[in-house]
Amino acid sequence: MKSLAKDTAIYGVSSIVGKFLNYLLVPLYTYVLKQTADYGIVTNLYAWTALLLVLLTYGMETGFFRFANREDQDAPTVYKTAFLCLLTTSTVFATMVVLFRQPLADLLGYAGHAEFVAMMFVTVAIDAFACIPFAYLRYKKRPILFAALKLLFVLLNIAFNLLFLVVLGKNDVFYVFLSNILATGIQTLVLLPFTLPKGGVFDGGVLRQMLRYSLPLLVLGVAGIMNQTLDRILFPYLYTGADAQAQLGIYGACFKVAMVMMMFTQAFRYAYEPFVFAKHKDRQSVEAYADAMKYYIIFSYLILLGVIFYLDIFRYIVSSAYWEGLKIVPVVLWTYVFQGIYFNLSFWYKLTDETRWGAYFSLIGLAITLVLQVVFVPIIGYWASCGSSLVCYFVIMLLSFFIGQRKAPIPYDLKRIGEYTVLTIGLLAVYYALRLYYISNMWAMMGVGTLLIAIYLFILTRKDFPLQNVLRNRRSHGSGRPN
Repeated sequence: MKSLAKDTAIYGVSSIVGKFLNYLLVPLYTYVLKQTADYGIVTNLYAWTALLLVLLTYGMETGFFRFANREDQDAPTVYKTAFLCLLTTSTVFATMVVLFRQPLADLLGYAGHAEFVAMMFVTVAIDAFACIPFAYLRYKKRPILFAALKLLFVLLNIAFNLLFLVVLGKNDVFYVFLSNILATGIQTLVLLPFTLPKGGVFDGGVLRQMLRYSLPLLVLGVAGIMNQTLDRILFPYLYTGADAQAQLGIYGACFKVAMVMMMFTQAFRYAYEPFVFAKHKDRQSVEAYADAMKYYIIFSYLILLGVIFYLDIFRYIVSSAYWEGLKIVPVVLWTYVFQGIYFNLSFWYKLTDETRWGAYFSLIGLAITLVLQVVFVPIIGYWASCGSSLVCYFVIMLLSFFIGQRKAPIPYDLKRIGEYTVLTIGLLAVYYALRLYYISNMWAMMGVGTLLIAIYLFILTRKDFPLQNVLRNRRSHGSGRPN
């Protein structure tokens, strides 16, 4: 658990700092781009690239971790095989995109902007290839280098955006995509000297084994990412109003406000995935998984409360032209909580090599998302988009828990998790009751929110992080005595 906490802290700092810096691009885009419809284009194409990234990596990242940690496999050979495989498929895809950019742009509804599609899809091809070198850094336990390279991309992307949109005054969507491809290309060039395969050989037999393991994860990944992005992909086709791109821009911008929850989930995942596969050799690891789940939920609830109670400040992340969509933020936050819990639960089928269950769950979630969006987006717009995601992750989270407890039981502390869930819902109920019926002043409500968070922290320190134990441990470390 100490190792997990250390790596989470390093990955978390880089992820949170990086995402926070990327937050700065959201107000930049919403204040500088000409209209909300422009941000709708950005939202839509980024959703497509998220789907393509899963297709182009086809589960090989998780497959690499699985086979590199197996005693009957040579880790350098596993890495070189995955590296060359991803390099080949990404290069072929990028070439095809450049050659057929116009027909592809026509198909996606951007006939007059084929350059948008070409730049974004070539960028995702580079990202897909780079996922294996970045996975190698995680495997080799080099979180500081991993974090530095991730932050390099963020800083370059921000710098190019500021150069084009602010310094040169180019308030056009083209320069958003140009900044992205430049930053991605430079990051990858810096990454390669640290991660070029040394030793090992390309092994077709190993590749076939990895693909057999990973391809079910591709189905899982495609369905999973579509659960996350289908709302932004389908919205322009389903929404019946004339301002579909503008509404999508509002939805996409307000979705970003809730991304602090996703930052925590992503940071936890970067440390947790290699930790789980390495610890699988330890028969007592199920207790560690149970603890990790409990603390993940505890801190997710704390973040959720913080964002909701201080939403009057967080709203300034986006221009006032987008504020009408801020009511979706609590729904998105709960979606991220369920998504994170589902991710933690998913390890039972990865560790037992029954990855088909992940595909089943994701396909069920995709069916839920698709049906709800097709039926309700024409009626209630982006409320159906965020609501469908919430229902999707809640259902597949429950399915994964109940089936996983039959297949590979883990002693989760359901009593304590339930207590924090009831506490969180109770604090939210108090907050909304006061806001709706008694207090209208923004600053007074933030004071109420601060008091409610203090109550949560007080209970947290009494039940799971007793301060006297923390102080005792610090004194023990300081005196050189074992604690």
